[in-house]
Amino acid sequence: MVHVRAPGKINVLLRVGALLDDGYHEVASAYQAVSLYEEIYAFPADDFSMTITGSVDISGVPTDGSNLAIRAARLLAKHAKYRGGVRFEVEKNVPVAGGMGGGSADAAAALVACDALWGTRLSREELVMLASELGADVPFALMGGTAIGTGRGDRLSPALASGHFEWVIVLSDSGLSTPSVYAELDAHRARHVNDIAPAPESPSVDTAVLTALRQGDPVMLAESMQNDLQAAALHLDPSLVALLERGEERGALVGIVSGSGPTLAFLAEDAGSAAELHRALATSGLNVVRATGPVHGARVVE
Repeated sequence: MVHVRAPGKINVLLRVGALLDDGYHEVASAYQAVSLYEEIYAFPADDFSMTITGSVDISGVPTDGSNLAIRAARLLAKHAKYRGGVRFEVEKNVPVAGGMGGGSADAAAALVACDALWGTRLSREELVMLASELGADVPFALMGGTAIGTGRGDRLSPALASGHFEWVIVLSDSGLSTPSVYAELDAHRARHVNDIAPAPESPSVDTAVLTALRQGDPVMLAESMQNDLQAAALHLDPSLVALLERGEERGALVGIVSGSGPTLAFLAEDAGSAAELHRALATSGLNVVRATGPVHGARVVE
């Protein structure tokens, strides 16, 4: 048996480019891996299967061949010409369809777990190459830490970051479809074409975010965080507006929709402030967890 732990992520910056002719958008993102983990246990088997438990709602997660972790295992087996299979037991703690990359973390963990279980001994570069075939967030879940993603989000470069950032994360009972949020962003831009500047085809990461991460300064980071998908997510789920206001009224430096939402990430100034904010939001009946970042990517747990 092999046990692998892989982190969820927060996009501390997400810039979305204009809609391209192929129906996709280029993005520029600053990712931070945070201490909200997926746990995957891999066992030898003749075929490919999985069971899922977790602290989050898993009712919509498939356990068949469409699951990203199973697809990752099959991809690795094909690449390495391995003829056996694997049985996964997955413990999910990252929100499903919540904009924190939980499915991508599962896929990254599956690659690392199967490589260790099967003794295929792929290089880190080979694992990253396979990860990029599975989705834009999977290579980052392998890498962890803090990174800049460009293109479709899969062109990654590590970013210098010092210290730890304290996050309070509000989990939602419902998910938001990433394609729906992107479609709403396009519609939002079309509705306000005369009011907002046109989006560039190839966006870039603001230097203010990079400076804040490099200096480990939460106040500076709070001033420069931005998510181009946030307006679209708030339009699709208006209840998030009041939650963002509530978190900031109770001491968060800033609140942001994580990725395509609906998970909300609040940045606190320090551990004490995070504890107070967590207590205040949990007392009001919200499903809240604390996390810190950056943390390492998918790793075998000895």
